[in-house]
Order: sequence, then C-alpha cells, then structure tokens
Amino acid sequence: MAKIAFIGLGNMGSGMCANLCNAGHEVHAFDLHEAAVQAAAAHGALPALSLADAVKAAEVVVTMLPAGKHVLSVYFGESGVAANAKPGMLFIDCSTIAVEDAREAAKQAAAGGFLMVDAPGSGGTAAADAGTLTFMAGGPDEAFAKAKPILDAMGKNIFHAGGSGNGQAAKIANNMLLGISMIGTCEAFNLAEKLGLDAQTFFDISSVSSGQCWSMTSYCPAPGPVPTSPANRDYQPGFAVAMMLKDLKLAHEAAVAAGAKITLGEMAEKVYGDLDARGHAGLDFSGVMKDLKGAL
Repeated sequence: MAKIAFIGLGNMGSGMCANLCNAGHEVHAFDLHEAAVQAAAAHGALPALSLADAVKAAEVVVTMLPAGKHVLSVYFGESGVAANAKPGMLFIDCSTIAVEDAREAAKQAAAGGFLMVDAPGSGGTAAADAGTLTFMAGGPDEAFAKAKPILDAMGKNIFHAGGSGNGQAAKIANNMLLGISMIGTCEAFNLAEKLGLDAQTFFDISSVSSGQCWSMTSYCPAPGPVPTSPANRDYQPGFAVAMMLKDLKLAHEAAVAAGAKITLGEMAEKVYGDLDARGHAGLDFSGVMKDLKGAL
C-alpha cells in the first residue's frame, strides 16, 4: 500500500480520498478548509497541518484543485509540492484544467526529476463517492504504470490517453459532448410533452431506439424515468451548471488554440452561460430542462 498526500478535499476530492483510505492506503490529507480535513480524517485519513507536512510524509501526491493556476501554484510555487517532494516522486493531478496548463505542469515536473500524470475523472460526485469514476490519464508510460493502482482505488475505468495533457483533452472533449447531448435530450422531452406524449412513454421508446444516449438512460433530465437522476431531486447536483460551464469554456479555449470548429459546443456554452447568469450556477446541469420550459 502507498503513502499518499491528498490535496484538495472538495465535493469530488473528499470521496476520492475516502476511497483511497478504504483501499488500505496511508493518506495524509490537506485542504485550506480545516472542516474538510476533519471530514477526511473521519474516513480514515491522517490530517496534515500543512501542504509541506502532507507531502513530506508521502510517496505519491494526488491533487484535486479548481483550475490550472491552482495546480501550477500548488505544485511549483514557493513551498509547494515540488519544493517538499522526494526525488522521483509521482504526481497525479485529477483536476480538470486547460490542456496547456497540464502540459506546462508536466514539463516543470520532468525538469525537477518527478513523474506526473494529468488524470481528470468523469462521473460526478456520486461516482467519486462510490469509487466508480472514469479516469483519462495523460503522461509517460512509466508514470501511468505507477499511477494506475492508485487510480484503480478511486475509479472503475482507467484509460491511458497518451502523452502529457491528453487526459485533459479527452475530458474536455467528452464533457463538451455531454453538454451538447444533454441539451438535445432536454429539448426532445419537452417536445414530446408539448405533443401529448408523457415522459415515461417517450423514455421507454427512445431509450431503446436511435435517440438513446447516456444523458437519457443514466441521467434522464425529465422527472420520473430514472429514479437516481437529479431530475427527481429538483435538479440538485450532481454536476453543477457552473462546472459544466467551466468545462465548455475550456473546450472553447482549446478549440481556438487548435483551430478546431465546435459550433454546437459554442452554442452549448451559451446555454449554460445564460443559466449561470440568471443565478442558477448551483443547479444540476440537467436543470436546463427546467430552463427550456421557462420554469426558472
């Protein structure tokens, strides 16, 4: 079992940290919020008084942070991870950040003699808590081989997407598709309702027909057909509008940099941006169903 420093105990990170503890790893947990550290301790983690204390006690560092600037600062800022890490230590960043930020972090890690993978997870808080996330990892083969047993404790599907930054590339492309398909699914259910077809009947037909997609069968935005979906909890996240909007913005920025056309991705960004502007950032992203019906 590994000695792991886990840094960043937010909605996703807390569940991931708990699953590492459940797998028998020795986890030294740190977050700027003391309550989050204490909650991690209740699940078996060892509370660290500082980032440096967590890293010095570990063999592997796992991070779950809000944005690229935080990743670069936490790892390579003064008194950051790199300044306190043992030579050759493995860094696993599970944050969702810009591709270029992930590649810059990997470049700096390699220059310092460290191994690093960018390994964002997909599946939301429920999968983080259950240990069933899908991880898309970018980085050298050696780094991925060492990271995989750690990722296995937090996820169900682990993929090596290629070189550094490719984990982020896979994540933002996947989530752009998710954002687009959720809007289409919401529009289809609303149209069916307007035409006199109830949600359950439409679900029974479309879920086994050519319109089938994950947004329908696993995360149905209409109340009723999928009991575990946020639609049956008044659209409480889950995966919040603000998080989907963040991922769509990252996809937009990456597309501009790569010269890729993402017409529907840009349209989806506008839909979620409008929802966010109306003060519904904390609504589940499938709550666009309510917005399209004019209920918000």
